[in-house]
Amino acid sequence: MQVIRWFISALLAVAFALPAAAQVQQARGKASLPYTGKSAPADVKAKALQNAQLKAVEFYYAEAGESEAANFDAMRTKIIENPDRYILETTVLSEDDNAGSKQYTVAVKVSLNVANLRNDIKAGSAVGKATRAERSALAFLFVSREVDSIKSFDTRVTKRADASVKADGTLSASQKGTEGESIKRGQVSTNASVNESVSASRNVSVTTETGGTQTRRAAESTYRLFPSANLNQVFTQTFSRAGFRVNEATLVEPYTGGKFKVAQVEDDYKAGNDLKAATMQSIALGMRNAQVPYVALGTLDLGLADKDPATGMARVAVTVNARVLDVTQPIPDTIASVGPVQYAGVGPTEDEARTNALKLAANNAARELTSQLTNLGVK
Repeated sequence: MQVIRWFISALLAVAFALPAAAQVQQARGKASLPYTGKSAPADVKAKALQNAQLKAVEFYYAEAGESEAANFDAMRTKIIENPDRYILETTVLSEDDNAGSKQYTVAVKVSLNVANLRNDIKAGSAVGKATRAERSALAFLFVSREVDSIKSFDTRVTKRADASVKADGTLSASQKGTEGESIKRGQVSTNASVNESVSASRNVSVTTETGGTQTRRAAESTYRLFPSANLNQVFTQTFSRAGFRVNEATLVEPYTGGKFKVAQVEDDYKAGNDLKAATMQSIALGMRNAQVPYVALGTLDLGLADKDPATGMARVAVTVNARVLDVTQPIPDTIASVGPVQYAGVGPTEDEARTNALKLAANNAARELTSQLTNLGVK
């Protein structure tokens, strides 16, 4: 039983990991056409089916993101002219021939040859038409990281109390007495009596006003970099397939004349999401010195592992922030950006879920960046 459970878990992990690199994708589409006569003729049904297939392809691009959707317009005519190159199979989900409204409707599910779609988009792009010598060099530096420590601060409270005292009162005193003396047979006797009375009264009124302030300070987080050498392969593969001459930043560093340091970028990302001004300047100067016009930078932030409610396996989320800079300008220009966007991976163990999540995030981020560059005509 344990072996069977392990085998099922492994199959599920593979199933969740495949979408990152799958070259066949499923999509659905629906189309309607009016007609005349008692029922929809064959040519109307064929045209509606073709429109539904085209809608399915459009739906795939729309779901893939804004920059991918822009590529659909360039591919529409090619898909209509040669649908079999891009649509591997079509399954009719439902069809409705409404004689009352004279309208035929069909819904389909298609299997798309994503590899051919991407290859033909690349072939028609500026970078695809350029020779290798004409293609732009692109360096990239992406770090995956997780929270190392969080420093939180207690609320600072300041209290103030103002009090005023008002008092009034009266005091009266009176004293009376008698004194006598008598002499008899050589003796002197004296007597005295004193009556004394004192009265006093005081009224006190106290007024107190209280107030104060509370100051709260946001928590400070520091990060530790997570080893992910295999991510470089994902980024290299995706950028290369898009037609760019791509290199890891660590390979470019020796050619920057000491102006650019990978460690400097990593240190900034350990402290937060923003690169310091000095670091940005070193990137621009170093890449210009190495004659690399474009540089891709970004972070992949790992979340804490939890249990996936659908499969019961470990689940890890990754948040991606990435951008591509054109460093040929006096002030580096951001020409493509992604995020913050989150992806999740699952696996039988926490390590496998983390690896699947990182690969999925890296693949999608790189593809989105290259789509934006393609739309801009960068070569």
